[in-house]
Amino acid sequence: MKTFLLQFFTWWNGQTLGTRFFTWRKGKRVGEDQFGNVYYEGGKGVDGRPRRWVIYRDLAEASSIPPGWHGWMHHRVDTPPSAESYAAREWEKPHQPNLTGSAAAYRPKGSLLSGTERPRVTGDYDAWTPG
Repeated sequence: MKTFLLQFFTWWNGQTLGTRFFTWRKGKRVGEDQFGNVYYEGGKGVDGRPRRWVIYRDLAEASSIPPGWHGWMHHRVDTPPSAESYAAREWEKPHQPNLTGSAAAYRPKGSLLSGTERPRVTGDYDAWTPG
């Protein structure tokens, strides 16, 4: 019952009822990534190319799509990583989730949220004081 309510009232928990119905009608499962996200293809988009979509394992977070699947989702490559022996290039970093808005977000030196004071620089602003 909980899963049905989440699908009915939210869009960020896996899939909505509309997505589930469209996937049932038109979707062909193409593969799954190491995070448990499942990728589908089916039907034609407005540009004439096949529609591609992902059903996230947990929260709908686009940054959780690995580079190989990202290329397939955006029609950069025709072959999904599940149909070939995809290996990341040596210059590709391992996947990291988007931490923006979380406690682990990057806060540069001097940021208001970092808890440190911004270092003074030449030409810094001096507040006006009535004289």
